[in-house]
Formats: sequence, C-alpha cells, structure tokens
Amino acid sequence: MRFFSDNAASVHPKVMEALAEANHQDTAYDGDALSAQLSGAFSNLFETNVEVLWVATGTAANSLALAALCQPHQGVICHREAHIEQDEAGAPGFYTGGAKLMLVDGEGAKVAAQTIDQHCAAIRDDVHQVQPAAVSLTNASEYGLVYRPDEVSSVAEVCKQRKLGLHMDGARFANAIATLGCHPADITWKVGVDALSFGFVKNGGMGAEALVFFDTELARETHYRRKRGGHLQSKGRYLAAQILAMLNDGLWLDNARAANARAQIIAEAASSRLVHPVEANEIFIRLSASEAESLRAAGFDFYDWGEGQARLVTSWNQSAEDIRPLAEAIRAL
Repeated sequence: MRFFSDNAASVHPKVMEALAEANHQDTAYDGDALSAQLSGAFSNLFETNVEVLWVATGTAANSLALAALCQPHQGVICHREAHIEQDEAGAPGFYTGGAKLMLVDGEGAKVAAQTIDQHCAAIRDDVHQVQPAAVSLTNASEYGLVYRPDEVSSVAEVCKQRKLGLHMDGARFANAIATLGCHPADITWKVGVDALSFGFVKNGGMGAEALVFFDTELARETHYRRKRGGHLQSKGRYLAAQILAMLNDGLWLDNARAANARAQIIAEAASSRLVHPVEANEIFIRLSASEAESLRAAGFDFYDWGEGQARLVTSWNQSAEDIRPLAEAIRAL
C-alpha cells in the first residue's frame, strides 16, 4: 500500500545474512577483508580496473564524486531538477568547497549534449565568470527516464571537447540497467563516464552506496575527503558486506528487474494518465485533488508532485499481488 519511495523498502534477507556474517572482529575503518574486496568485485563487474569507496548515503557519494572532479571556483552542469540541486541541501557545494551548480533544462530531467555545449558556449572564458569543470547526469533520471549509451556517449564527447569530467548519479542505476538490458560497462566507462554513484539502498541495501571511479586517480584524494567529511565509518566492513551481498549472483539486477516489472503493472493501468514514459520504477501520473484523496482514503501512500500530479515508486520487495490493488484503483478512477 506504500508507494512513496523505494527508500522505505525492506532490506533484502541476503543483505541481512551478510551483515550477520560480518559481525566478528576485524580491522577497523576500510582496512578489513570485506572492504578490500570491493574494488576487485566492481572491476570484475565492469570489466575494467576501477577503485571503489563505500559511503553510507547517495548524497555523500554524489558530493564526493563532484569534489574529485571540480575545484571550489568551478561549476558542475546538471539538470535543474537533479537530485544534487533539489534534494541534497547544498551538500555538493559543501563537499566541493563552494563549486556552483550550473542548471540547465531538458525533457524528463534528462540533459542533452547540445544543451551542455550551448551552455558552455555562452560562458565567457575570463576570470569574472564561473567556468564549468564537470557534468552530472542522473540515470535513471528524476522522472524515471533512462539514458541510452548513445546519449551518454554524446554528452561525453562534449565533455571531452570542453575538458569536463563526467559523473553519473546512479541512485537507480540498477533500474536503468534492468531496462536497457546492456552490460554496465556500456553505459559508463566505455562511453566516457569518469565516476559513478552506484545506488544500493533503494534496491535492497540497508545503508551502503558505492562510489566507483573509472578514472582511478580521482580516488586518491577522495579517501581524504571521505574522512574529512565524516564518512569513514569505523566498522566499514558492514557497508562492504551489504554491497558484496548485492553483487553476488546478480542480486542487484534481479531486485531492479522486479521493481521495474511492478512499475509496468501500474503504468498499464494508468494509461493516458502517464506524464512520462515508465522506464524504471517511478511512475508519474495525472490526478485531481479529489482522485488523490480517494486513493489515500483507500490506504495508498504516495507523493503529490506539483499540482495535479503524483509520483508512485515501486520496490524490489513488492509482488505483483501487492501492486494489483493500486492498479485496479487507478483504473477505476
């Protein structure tokens, strides 16, 4: 009955088991045996050499990634609806030491390569204006739309020409991969992404996200920034245990496929009410105030999303049977 956020979903049993198995004495901070496995595990997943740091939140992962790509006097180009702009309380500016978020538009909260190029072209190359140093894309976007490899490649080409770093906010990266059906490498380092915030909390984790650096040099200073920012947890093995459990046997992808499949049940019922195509596990629909009230009176929980719209989010642990009552209620409106 609860569709307001996948952050509220339960922790996957295999993650809980991994936490219990990690509950023994080991080296503190990130020197434990489990933390030592992370970079190798992700290198295998992405089929290239990467360096990975665990952090507890997506906000920390995004902000630390941007701090590695951007100096305090520079800027980060992102969509004006991006999570780093709308929902992180200025954390990117805090971690970068004052870098500016440079906001652009794009349908469905996606940013096109041409938009980035035009934005850069309008900035004078002099000391009086903030110079961009990085671009941040969210995949899946804040409206549940997925960047295809060719779209990321086009953005990366502009970044290369403009000497900009490229970060991907992958809070729902697993949901994007589940939709695309491609290899994780095909939407990241192979098309020019330098750093990825790989989300696990929304997808069955308890409190662990992975910051993946495809440009491994970027990780060197980030170890210090993570400590200075208060995210070097003394018992880091518990974060590493969660992530490794999700990577094991592709659990991260199975969970995302399940959430996406449930979203399609609601999308089919919503039909012409859909505001955006449903490409991950978020559904945006048109609802009048009275219709929203009737759904809530029936016990369904969701976010209002501006006037006359609502956001519904499905989770890995919801079955088709869990979803059908909402689908039927929407269909009956």
